[in-house]
Parts: sequence; structure tokens; C-alpha cells
Amino acid sequence: MRQARMKARIIDGKSIAQAVRREVAQGVESFQEKQGRVPGLHVIIAGDDPGSTVYVRNKEKAAREVGMQGQVHRLPATVGAAYLLGLVRELNADAAVDGILIQLPLPGKLPAQTILDAVDPAKDVDGFHPLNVGALWSGLPGIVPCTPSGCMRLLREAGTNFVGARALVVGRSHMVGKPMTGLLLNANATVTVAHSKTADLPDRCREADILVAAIGRARMIQGDWIKPGATVIDVGMNHDENGKLCGDVDFASAVNVAAAISPVPGGVGPMTIAQLLENTLRAALSRESR
Repeated sequence: MRQARMKARIIDGKSIAQAVRREVAQGVESFQEKQGRVPGLHVIIAGDDPGSTVYVRNKEKAAREVGMQGQVHRLPATVGAAYLLGLVRELNADAAVDGILIQLPLPGKLPAQTILDAVDPAKDVDGFHPLNVGALWSGLPGIVPCTPSGCMRLLREAGTNFVGARALVVGRSHMVGKPMTGLLLNANATVTVAHSKTADLPDRCREADILVAAIGRARMIQGDWIKPGATVIDVGMNHDENGKLCGDVDFASAVNVAAAISPVPGGVGPMTIAQLLENTLRAALSRESR
């Protein structure tokens, strides 16, 4: 009689994020003892997008909980590019500011990339500045975007063997898909990038030992697309037909095939803010060491 297969190990992003926050809090305490100040994280938000407002409030709260000096610059949706660029220049020049984050999306026709590029790369805690992007792809030290960095922490906590493993990143966004690809390559995985126009996507998924889903389509990736024993990281944040939060992977079927899988909610989501805090601490330490 064939033995029933065990369900996948659930990669608990909440508990891992809490561990990261504890590590950061200890680092902040040590930093304060040596430097006589705490790291400073400044967030710029323009407009009143409901999702952005919640994210920013959570970031501000998280920064203060680990002992950082967190400040939010709340601006109207009508703010001009010249004012925003001037504020960024002020924060770049402020020695008490270690991290600057521009909350996206920006309203109206504001030139998002121009404003992101104006942030001092040493304070770019989102890792979106071209110099940090170039450092990632060159395998050099730099600030890595928070969500992909969090995905790598989840994979490491799951005991993933990267060397020579076949990894598939489904999604090619600048914020997740592309930097995730670079991080996996740097970890010596053999990486393929797929997207919504990839031919035979289910077959490509079935080849992957490591599958990172970041395509933004609710439950698109089914359990029978997954290689038995694969590790699955679900970056998706979608709402199904009933308004329930769900990922890009059909969790109910995937959990019976994968060896380990991150849930939605409770997987990648908590890691993003935790990694933002870690990026801010690292930026502060790097700036003080120069």
C-alpha cells in the first residue's frame, strides 16, 4: 500500500520577520551605543491612496518599534516634481537621515523614475537606484530591494540548496522579478525568468526546484504545475472573487505537491517591512564606516 505523501512545510513569514526585527533592534541598540544616535528612516508619500497610506503607517510603526527614528513626509496629491526633488535633496544632505523611501505609486504625472534616481544611493533603502541595481547584477555590495531580499531569507530559512538548483521566477517587474533573478544567480542557482507571455508556462514550472511566483494573477499557478518536492515562494497579493486575499499560487493544491511553500497572507508580506528595517540599519552602518 502506497504511503500518503506529507503536506508541504509552511514557511512562516511572520515568525521569520519577527526574528529579523529582533536582530535589527539589537543592531540599532549597538549602533546607538557607538554613534550616539539611532538610524533615521524617512518616508515620502504623496496623495491619499488607501493601500499606500496603510503601508506607510506600518513602516513608520515598525521603525519606531525597533528603536529607529522614523518620520513620514505626507504631501498632497497636487505636489509638484520640483518640490519633491527639493525635499529629496534636503534629506540627502541631512546627516541624521540614513534611509529614504519614496512610496509608490506617485500620483498624477509625477516622474517617478526621476525622483527615485535623485535619492542618494547610500540612502536608497528600497534598492531602486540604478547604482544599486547595477551593484546587484555585478555581484557587488549594495542595497537590495526589500521583497526579493525577504524571499531569499525565506528560502534560506527553509534550508534551500541553491547551488545548481533549477529556479524559475514567474514575473519580470523591476521591483521583484528582475532583482529576484539576480539574487538567485548570485547564489549559484540556474535561473529562468518567465512571464505572462511565456509559452508552455506550466511545463516550465514543472522543471523548477525553486519556484518564485510574482506575476500578480490570483491562483494562476496550480498544484499540478509544481515539481514534486519543489520549494515555492508566493509573492502575489491578490483578491479572489470573494474579496479574500490570495497569492499567485493555488495554495490548496500546491501544498500537496511542494516540499515547502510560503502562504498568502503570512509569507512574503511580513518580510518586506522587516527587510526595509534591515536595509536602513545596514545603510546607517555603511555611512558611518566611510
